[in-house]
Amino acid sequence: MTQPGAQPGGFAARDDAADRALRPRRLADFTGQQAVTRNLSLAIAAARQRKQPLDHVLLSGPPGLGKTTLAHIMAAEMEAEIRETSGPMIDKPGDLAGILSALKPGSVLFIDEIHALKRVVEEYLYSAMEDFRITIQLGEGAATQSLTLTLAPFTLVGATTREGQLSAPFRSRFGIVERLDLYRPEDLVRIAARSAGLLGVAIDDDGCRTIAERSRGTARHANNHLRRIRDLAQVHYGNRIDGKVAEEGLAMLGVDKAGLTELDRRILKALCEARRPLGLKTVSITVGEEDATIEDVYEPFLIQGGFIEKTPTGRRACLRAYRHLGLAPPADDGAQERLF
Repeated sequence: MTQPGAQPGGFAARDDAADRALRPRRLADFTGQQAVTRNLSLAIAAARQRKQPLDHVLLSGPPGLGKTTLAHIMAAEMEAEIRETSGPMIDKPGDLAGILSALKPGSVLFIDEIHALKRVVEEYLYSAMEDFRITIQLGEGAATQSLTLTLAPFTLVGATTREGQLSAPFRSRFGIVERLDLYRPEDLVRIAARSAGLLGVAIDDDGCRTIAERSRGTARHANNHLRRIRDLAQVHYGNRIDGKVAEEGLAMLGVDKAGLTELDRRILKALCEARRPLGLKTVSITVGEEDATIEDVYEPFLIQGGFIEKTPTGRRACLRAYRHLGLAPPADDGAQERLF
């Protein structure tokens, strides 16, 4: 499918520069998320015709689906500079004021993990988003004075894995709200093929398909798996990846045929051995991972894959989880078989 081009980069592929090199630069090159890219393409074209900044954009969804990539693409399509930061890095309104006052007309301000903004910082953004102005407090106590600054028109692009944590007033100020969902296997096949060409490694259809089927519906996982398998192919298989090489590489990474990692299997094992619903904190303590990481990174795929379900009393293992681990399900789980 893909022939090698430039010389392979070897183990330096872990560098951030290598990761950025795999990201598409234009919407036309972005694979998957068709509804999102269609809506963004229309909004960008309209904004360019009006010669106005793009409306503020909120992108939500699990990690690794391309929210950061889309932010950079939007800036490129609008021919605007982009300033990038994250919610946890903005500690107080003064930090945000410094960023906003330095923006040029039409700039894109990308805030990753925007749900982590402190409420006082979030409220400080309201007037900036609506009226492109901010008020700075000078001095303290009785000598306090207010200074209103007019900002250059800009576009705020926020990315979040927890849209529900944004307040309603804040969310309503985004003119464009899009959610990214897990990728289809056929989209991940195309992503793997494109990335292999950029990495300079040959890959056939079976290799792409094997990687795609075990990438948990996530583009980042597909690219990460590909880079590690590329190392194996470069050293032992003449820089070519087929289905067998892909399977060997994934086995070395601890990724099984369902795309589950060691931590995924530990989560399932904890739920299966409990044989009853468990709370998120109990699962977190059992497997030794932060509850936020389990909820944001691992659960979306496990739920959509039919391995676990959320109930009013906690997380519960489904019949597919017992089968995957080779364990006998509880007697009352037979009814689940009809679901999967």
